[in-house]
Amino acid sequence: MYDFNYHKPGSLADAASAIAGAEDGKLVAGGMTLIPTMKQRLAAPSDLVDLGGIGDLIGITVGGGTVTIGAMTTHGAVAASADVKAAIPALAELADNIGDPQVRNRGTIGGSIANNDPAADYPAALVALGATVVTNKRELAAEDFFTGLFDTALDEDEIISSIKFPIPGKAAYVKFANPASRYAMVGVFVANGPAGVRVAVTGAGDDGVFRVPDMEAALSGNFSPDAVSGISVSPDGLNSDIHASAEYRAHLIGVMAKRAVAAAG
Repeated sequence: MYDFNYHKPGSLADAASAIAGAEDGKLVAGGMTLIPTMKQRLAAPSDLVDLGGIGDLIGITVGGGTVTIGAMTTHGAVAASADVKAAIPALAELADNIGDPQVRNRGTIGGSIANNDPAADYPAALVALGATVVTNKRELAAEDFFTGLFDTALDEDEIISSIKFPIPGKAAYVKFANPASRYAMVGVFVANGPAGVRVAVTGAGDDGVFRVPDMEAALSGNFSPDAVSGISVSPDGLNSDIHASAEYRAHLIGVMAKRAVAAAG
């Protein structure tokens, strides 16, 4: 691992100042991706700004039909939260099935969505639930936030402070997980909430999370597994690797969507 300057600010303002003043700085949340990348010498930032000391970025609140989760809240905390289980049980269940206990108790929701791994679980939840990403500069709708493979709309010195989730009437997330990594080979989050019916897919698209408009239209008229039975997804633009072909992933999207609708129903 290369030498770097380490910063542990106590406030969001101090963190923003530290990252803005760095030559090639990186923010550290849980470090699930950045630290291994640095160990492999695939990244060599000049400065690391650790967000772990900022208490204002941790916590979960519910009010006004919204669940707000601080960016540095761990997956384990989301999974264990009685408030999340009561308001959006699908979100708590999603968090409870990320990685292993070590990852869940170190990884954070803000770090996960900022990294925007195409096989991560949270992006599907944010898009399906119509969530809003709050930063130190602005608020971004989830669909505007995720812009491509490992890419987001965040500026270089922009820091996520929280994510706001509207509480849906029905929601569920089902994934076909890689047995080794627990990453989603295909994950489908279905929600019927304030923004209507949304179906978001992770793990399958070669450009990250995406919606399935045909399924959304069908479920808007009949929220049942039968409504999506005859809908197929094209393999064009889907991932193909040693784990699954694009065609297999296209098939899995239909299977996981039916299971998600049944679970939400």
